[in-house]
Amino acid sequence: MKPILISTTLISIFSLAACGDKSVPPPPTPTVEVVSVAQKDVPIYMEWIGSLDGNVNAVIRPQVTGYLIRQNYREGDLVKQGQPLFEIDPRTFEAAVDEAKGLRAQQAARFETTKANLDRIKPLAAVNAVSQKDLDDATGSHLSAKAQLEAAEASLRTAKLNLGFTKITSPVSGIAGIAKAQIGDLLSPSMSTELTTVSTVDPIKVYFNISEREYLKVASAALAAGSKPERLPLELFLVDGSLYPHPGKVAVLNRQVDVSTGTFKVAALFPNPDNLLRPGQYGRVRATMSVDKGALLVPQRAVTEIQGKYLVAVVGADNKVDIRPVTVGERVGTEWIVSKGLQPSEQVIAEGTQKVRPGATVNPKPFAAGAPAEKTAAPAPAGKE
Repeated sequence: MKPILISTTLISIFSLAACGDKSVPPPPTPTVEVVSVAQKDVPIYMEWIGSLDGNVNAVIRPQVTGYLIRQNYREGDLVKQGQPLFEIDPRTFEAAVDEAKGLRAQQAARFETTKANLDRIKPLAAVNAVSQKDLDDATGSHLSAKAQLEAAEASLRTAKLNLGFTKITSPVSGIAGIAKAQIGDLLSPSMSTELTTVSTVDPIKVYFNISEREYLKVASAALAAGSKPERLPLELFLVDGSLYPHPGKVAVLNRQVDVSTGTFKVAALFPNPDNLLRPGQYGRVRATMSVDKGALLVPQRAVTEIQGKYLVAVVGADNKVDIRPVTVGERVGTEWIVSKGLQPSEQVIAEGTQKVRPGATVNPKPFAAGAPAEKTAAPAPAGKE
């Protein structure tokens, strides 16, 4: 039994040795997607989120108390300055005007009587036919009647003014909002809500906030161009991503930094001839700061950040990989400006970087634009290496 066991063991050992002599096939060459380093003039932008508002927002409120009997405009339409918007029941105010007219007529008659009496007494007082007291009494009565007449005329003007306030008109030309009162409501100057708001929207105002650092960049760029920050041309991108066709300009730069946010509030004006833009909308405001001549661009996905350093994988003419540190600058869309570390037309790996090591041989193929990104590198300040 023992010789048979030994023979079986030897056969097994020789079999394993024979298997170990077979060579392991090398791993396949990894396929990576590469893109050429592009070189072109690149405008450098700054962007902010802006909220749209009317250039003038006229809040319409009643100035007298009465019942609303008519609305004379269609909500959301363009109204002209002076156009009637609402009407309050005028009957009470018409009666007040009539009463004021009667009081004025009464005081006018008394004024004329005292004036005639004074005109008679003055010649008599000149020849001492009447006492000085009679002249003083006549003069005082005339002055009192004159004052009461002036008060009656002021009351009549007030009554007419209140009657005019029963027709509520628009103080500006613009878009009228939805009415917040209904026919039959009792209106009052002390009511908590306004009747409506009329906003002038051509031009329309866009508010946005910029930090102190951004303000200094904007001011420096404007001064370098021989201009002022207020004259910096602005572009507006709407919520659907489309570029608004009319450029704008800075209208107001707040006098100080908001201490709670550390930002300046800026208001820009954009032409709005078709009334396309309305208050309450949002958009992106963009300013062109400068143009980087001959900038080198690579896809953001081609840049890898490791411990604060930015690396790209470059494929040489021999299809070998060189992991190279670079200095990145501004982000432009889905690309990054590389200010140091690359040369124009070099091939960098845009997809498959995780598959390769320095010095490895790869099988490069052109990068398929629009492919899903594996991981986008985080933004970095310009000049960081």
